[in-house]
Amino acid sequence: MFGGQSGEHEVSLTSARAVMAALDRDKYEVVPIGIGKDGRWLVGGDPLAALEAQADQARLPTAERSTTSAGAPAEAPSPRSLLAPESASGYAGSIGGLDVVIPVLHGPLGEDGTLQGLLELAGVAYVGCGVAASAVGMDKALSKAAFAAAGLALVPWTLVRRVDWQRERAATCERIEAELHYPLFVKPANLGSSVGITKAKSRADLEAGLEEAARYDRRIVVEQGIDAREIEVAVLGNEDVEASLPGEVIPFNEWYDYADKYLEGRTRYVIPAELDPEQSEHVRQLAIRAFQVVGGAGLARVDFLLERQSGSFFINELNTMPGFTPISMYSKLWAASGLSYADLLDHLITLALERYQQNKL
Repeated sequence: MFGGQSGEHEVSLTSARAVMAALDRDKYEVVPIGIGKDGRWLVGGDPLAALEAQADQARLPTAERSTTSAGAPAEAPSPRSLLAPESASGYAGSIGGLDVVIPVLHGPLGEDGTLQGLLELAGVAYVGCGVAASAVGMDKALSKAAFAAAGLALVPWTLVRRVDWQRERAATCERIEAELHYPLFVKPANLGSSVGITKAKSRADLEAGLEEAARYDRRIVVEQGIDAREIEVAVLGNEDVEASLPGEVIPFNEWYDYADKYLEGRTRYVIPAELDPEQSEHVRQLAIRAFQVVGGAGLARVDFLLERQSGSFFINELNTMPGFTPISMYSKLWAASGLSYADLLDHLITLALERYQQNKL
């Protein structure tokens, strides 16, 4: 299941194509289900090609856009019709008859617990975190509150409501400047892939960053910038959780923004990260702890900031459905830890089925 209505729609399509190409067709009958940016569910035909064509069309000037899309699905039912308990053989327009769903969606209305709740109602096993863990992991403010309650270290931060920013712009900036100091990172509370995130070095930057983040969310997180290395750890499991070797992201740009991640391709990844054995083990245990704090299951990537001066680790965020291509950090971390991309998918499907059976008891 892929696509979705979030700003990470195109990232989801890339992940989905990689997953479907890697699944062993001798083991699995793959049923592609696309969700368009307009919320329509695409089944039959080639939903992935249809959504990719729509994405390509959207990049063209209006006058050059076509009124048709290649590979358009035969039908586009509503989510309600997909809950009918029909056979999945040949795909009859139902998720109720599927064995397991891999929800390769990133961002709101896919990674945030909404889709997971639908799958729970449909009684279908699915890969990844459940409703609560997905919702908390997606919301940067809620996850920070959970991590702080568990004693995990965070950089100083504050929460801004969009309505307050729109009503009292000067007062909002003054409050932020009284609590934190520049540089700052301004982020929508519910989004990933660095969409809507800006770095602020001045009042003008802060105002522009708040305006940009407010386009995507009604709640905005503002974090204290620190001189740090970016360390990431992949976690895998349900009750018995494993952590990968840690890796380091070395951005080409000033920070790891959307262009650096997906468009320019000049970021360097060092796996394993150059850490001493104690640091490596410590950050792996922190990743497992963070995963357990939110009640995670299946998978997540946990991102940390390693402050250069103090040598302290600060948890940055927990991503419950990270980018999932063979060259994405999550899969690269497991490949370096001895688990191939195809084997990783097999393991995630097994974990999904195991959790489904446990929840039925």
